[in-house]
Amino acid sequence: MNANEYSDEFENRVTCCDCDQKCSERKCVCKSERIQKALKPIKASLKCGTSTGTITIPAETPAGVTFTLATVNVDTKCMNHPCIQLEFASNIIATAATLILNFQIFKQCGNLMAPIPVGPIWTFSPPVELTEGGGFTNTFSFFVCDCDTTCDECCNYRVVVTPVGVATIGITTIINSSLAAIIVERACEY
Repeated sequence: MNANEYSDEFENRVTCCDCDQKCSERKCVCKSERIQKALKPIKASLKCGTSTGTITIPAETPAGVTFTLATVNVDTKCMNHPCIQLEFASNIIATAATLILNFQIFKQCGNLMAPIPVGPIWTFSPPVELTEGGGFTNTFSFFVCDCDTTCDECCNYRVVVTPVGVATIGITTIINSSLAAIIVERACEY
């Protein structure tokens, strides 16, 4: 960097203007201005994950049993301060079910022995009270941002569902689960 450049996103340029020639005198007023440097493009990537298929939570499943619904692998090599938006969507079908489901995204990077939760726990409960023999079909989706990543890191993200309560009543099926990751650089370079 030379003496005329700043460390921010601006640079100095000298521009002459308002030149006037009267007889033999030449008057020229010059001014200095700062203009914004052009931004270098940031990198972005989209990764579509894989579903573990149809998950059926049978009647009388004890609370606390977990089921993995979808996974996606993310590689942040060659990214400058990456931030990852994870998007999850699924369809939930239940017959004569009384249940509350907790959804959580976990990540496991590098040599970590245990997965780390990302974002909050998302809770699903049936839209209405079901009568015996009744059922419902509903969509459930959410997104979470994970900006606590480092460059040159490979991570596996997975969505886990856990029934809440004493035990489920009725059969619940979760289909069409999908998990996608949008990875972008957070730092702009000039």
